[in-house]
Amino acid sequence: MATANEKRVEEVMTPALETISGEATMSEAATAMREANTSSLLVPGAETGIVTSTDIIDAVAEGRNTRTTRVEELMTAPVESISVDLRLQEVAAMMTNFGINHLPVRDKDGDYVGIVSSTDLRKTVADG
Repeated sequence: MATANEKRVEEVMTPALETISGEATMSEAATAMREANTSSLLVPGAETGIVTSTDIIDAVAEGRNTRTTRVEELMTAPVESISVDLRLQEVAAMMTNFGINHLPVRDKDGDYVGIVSSTDLRKTVADG
């Protein structure tokens, strides 16, 4: 049985990858996250990005209007992504080095197939 460090991304990633338009509002993004029970949404487009619950919380704390501020104003782009066959130890190092908590996952053809979060990593370590 593989240890947490030896496991691969494909073993722990969330295969459902939720998306939202860059034109959507913060309010719509928050609703989409709640409905999908996720803390991040991929933003497809010419330059793929990601918006997270932390981005929304920060924007609210800054006093931004949730009904007029668009996702494209909050998202991080370009988004860092990882391969399905990467080891979790490498993923943890990337998250630490980049200061991020979510990494979209790509297959060998470069298509997005899921997402891995710092919560996924913590759960894997806790479960042994």
